Amino acid sequence: MKKCLLCLLILVFQIGFAQQNQNWKGYFSYNQIKDLSESENKVYAAAENALFIKNTVTNNLQTINSIDGLSGQTISALYHSDTFNKTIVGYETGLIIVINNTDGSMLNVVDIINKNIPANIKKVNHFMELDGIVYVACDFGIVQYNLATLEFGDTYFIGPNGQEIKVYQTTIYNGEIYADTQNHGIRKALITNPNLNDYAQWQVFDGGFWTGLVTFNNQLIGLNANNKAYKYNGTFFEELTDIGQPGLDIRATPNHLIITSPNHVFVYNTDLIQIAHVQNAQISPPTVSFTCGTVINNTIYIGTLENGLLALPLSNTTNFEFIMPDGPIRNYMFAIDSSSSSLWATYGGYNIFYNPYTFVGFDLASFGISKYTETGWLNIPYSEVLGAKSLTKVTINPNNENQVFIGSYHHGLLEVANDIPTTLYNASNSSLQSLDNATTTGIRVNESVFDRTGNLWVTNSNVQKQLNVLRTNGQWQSYNMDDILDNFSFSHLNKIAIDNSGTKWIASYLDGVIAFNENTNVFKKITEGAEVGNLPSKDVRAIAIDNRNQVWIGTNKGLRVLPSASSYNGTTQMRANAIIILEDDLAQELLYEQFITDIVVNGSNEKWIGTADSGVFLFSPNGQETIYHFTKDNSPLPSNVINDIDINPETGEVFFATDRGLVSFQGTATKPADDLKNVYVYPNPVRPEFVGTVKIAGLIADANIKITDIEGNLVYETTSEGGTIEWDTTAFGKYKVASGVYMIFIAAEDASETTVKKVMIIR
Repeated sequence: MKKCLLCLLILVFQIGFAQQNQNWKGYFSYNQIKDLSESENKVYAAAENALFIKNTVTNNLQTINSIDGLSGQTISALYHSDTFNKTIVGYETGLIIVINNTDGSMLNVVDIINKNIPANIKKVNHFMELDGIVYVACDFGIVQYNLATLEFGDTYFIGPNGQEIKVYQTTIYNGEIYADTQNHGIRKALITNPNLNDYAQWQVFDGGFWTGLVTFNNQLIGLNANNKAYKYNGTFFEELTDIGQPGLDIRATPNHLIITSPNHVFVYNTDLIQIAHVQNAQISPPTVSFTCGTVINNTIYIGTLENGLLALPLSNTTNFEFIMPDGPIRNYMFAIDSSSSSLWATYGGYNIFYNPYTFVGFDLASFGISKYTETGWLNIPYSEVLGAKSLTKVTINPNNENQVFIGSYHHGLLEVANDIPTTLYNASNSSLQSLDNATTTGIRVNESVFDRTGNLWVTNSNVQKQLNVLRTNGQWQSYNMDDILDNFSFSHLNKIAIDNSGTKWIASYLDGVIAFNENTNVFKKITEGAEVGNLPSKDVRAIAIDNRNQVWIGTNKGLRVLPSASSYNGTTQMRANAIIILEDDLAQELLYEQFITDIVVNGSNEKWIGTADSGVFLFSPNGQETIYHFTKDNSPLPSNVINDIDINPETGEVFFATDRGLVSFQGTATKPADDLKNVYVYPNPVRPEFVGTVKIAGLIADANIKITDIEGNLVYETTSEGGTIEWDTTAFGKYKVASGVYMIFIAAEDASETTVKKVMIIR
């Protein structure tokens, strides 16, 4: 009985996941190729955490990512089996996903993850198939996987005394299986030996340091750590070629041997005669680094670190093209901003302690910026952003979508006009200050926001005058915050929200929330401690003003809500409150101790709240109801690390920027319309195969919606808060309504406007 119940729960979860995914979209980067595989007329390319498949006959390009069921983790190996028409994806965590290319279904294989061995040695390095058995080379040894039964077989720990050792690659040569290992040479055993899980059955074939091993035209070829490739002549390994740098990949197709290093790809025929040599220097622009290569139908396909897949004819390696699905520059998105027609993205940034020098390696990040529209991605490279490094938050001018401002945590404020970076504001042409107050670098600009009159408010951390404004007349003004900050030299400002009265609410690293209104010219503070604001921490990362003029505050240790933004005008200390909810009949604090990264209010006054490690939540307007809680385990989110959230105000599409890619969820809370002239219903008709809800969009706020059958029987009624409502095609949630035409009566709250729509439902 328990087993049946478990099967039912799994089935319900799978169906729910599939239905839910219809509301999701993925916006992944396919630049960084981790591995390749091939069939007769297709090349399979694994990017950082997504795949694409190029049909070499039709030129069709298919993508597979977390929306389709892939994990958002980092891919480390890829293999396609023509015999079984399955593609196997291996991950650094030990996860394996088997894709059935016939119907697109996926199987998550977690056996390696569940093995009782250290988590840091579970990485999948290579797949090799023989007679339906895939030999999976891992950081701990080798495991068998049966493609017919989709089950694991034996595990081989082949190190000295059976210890776990890293296996780079395996191959079959003269009836024996050879394993290329790290620091323990090449080991071999008879492939028909039934006791291969006994380490004693494996013998050392060669004690050298090898990084790759294949069988090509019945010859054993290896990559050595001395930057050379060798072939085995039956007695010893003799040099085949000097690569001149570390070899990254060696693989064999029926007719070609391909060796890849960062700057070179060598191709050999079955006589081991070199027939092609591709150098990255000949690929210009842009400069690329190679990761792996293969050959299909006399075309060389080379994976790159920066620009997807490179394709060159064997006969003319100067004639090349790049193959890559449309996507942003990187998967790690630091910040986003959406308007009704575009979305901009930056890639950072600074680390959790606001240090820009340790965000990527030990230097300032040098990334470009990206813009997405309905026509696709526009990627502006670093070479065109006027030298601005460590780019942080992005702000689209709500009155002119062609004007965008981007903070730099070292160079100031970058202005982009009509998709072209035009001006870099720094200490020489604005009121922005540098750390030493003398140079045009060390200017740490983070968030900026427009007020209702079109002025741009800008934060400038670690200096006395941390709040700046660029007026509509082009003049700059700064405000000294030394008196309100505990220590301006260590103070970092983050997000800004502006309420209806023009008060600026600023999230800070060490000073809680700072409020300022230029009409009073007074700074006030809400910080940690019951007597000075009741925040759970001074480190505030997110802030938002909701439709009821409440201030929602997200810290690194939980959530607080200031009941009214107008309390800024009072004479007493402002105090924020926790939201108390009942869970299992126990009173608990909402998001207790959670590291909150962003808060966004949608058109229905619901709150999307992102976290540093627990995914994203959608809460009801008062926070008492959890509408959604999306994680990487129950949704297409590629990661539980949410860096930023934004909403397209017209469509309601909610974008989640994570450390492993950008995805969106089609929400229904859109901006209310001014009238009822453009109300529409979708889908219409509702066909039997459709899974989801009917949306009624283009509504005004507080509109009353009644849905009846053709005879006038009421089946649903609600009131809109934003511009869209959804109907699950049930009669007040009790049962699915029958096939037929349903009338939708819509009226303004005061009945000054009305409209009627129809929707046909086909069961």
